[in-house]
Amino acid sequence: MEATGQKEFHPSHDKRIDVYIEKARPFAEPILRHLRALIHQACPEVEETIKWGMPHFVYKGEILCSMAGFREHCAFVFWKASLMKDPLLMENAIGETAMGHLGKIMDMEDLPEDEKMLIYLREAMELNEKGIKPPKNPPRTKETLLVPEDLKDALQENASALNTFENFSYYNQKEYIEWLEDAKTDTTRKKRLQTAIQYMQEGKPRNWKYMKEWKDKR
Repeated sequence: MEATGQKEFHPSHDKRIDVYIEKARPFAEPILRHLRALIHQACPEVEETIKWGMPHFVYKGEILCSMAGFREHCAFVFWKASLMKDPLLMENAIGETAMGHLGKIMDMEDLPEDEKMLIYLREAMELNEKGIKPPKNPPRTKETLLVPEDLKDALQENASALNTFENFSYYNQKEYIEWLEDAKTDTTRKKRLQTAIQYMQEGKPRNWKYMKEWKDKR
């Protein structure tokens, strides 16, 4: 006899995330699988999706967290980390060698203990449940962006482009990163990366063609 009065939850399982993890580098695959399992353990109602080319997890209509695998490390982001209790979450996201709120994850040992991670996730869930949002127009810093490894490597090889990128506003950096991450094939991504470095070498933002100050120079 079926129980009544109880809501049955069907775990969200986005096949695109399966593919993303399968295509990740060997070191990253177990890390991403473990993080995904912990998210579902903490939040059975979580919904999976892909945004900006990376796995995202949505709860109560808002993004709860996201993860990514790069060439040499993985990153994990709590979307309301600035409202969470542990100051280390924000400290980890600052600096050239760390990316995301768990720092630079290169192997399983870099992850917090499972119980601590579950505490983080449940705190993030509570913020979404209560509808608590960060202050409007919060200050954003370039250190919080997840800069892809191929872009970082290319910038390191071109001092002019690197200088431009480092002096860009948060949103100018974000435009280049999202353009790169939205590429559907490796060939397209490589072409976009080459173009991005060329533009930045010339000091140009991603959409410079549509900006008056650049139109006047053409």
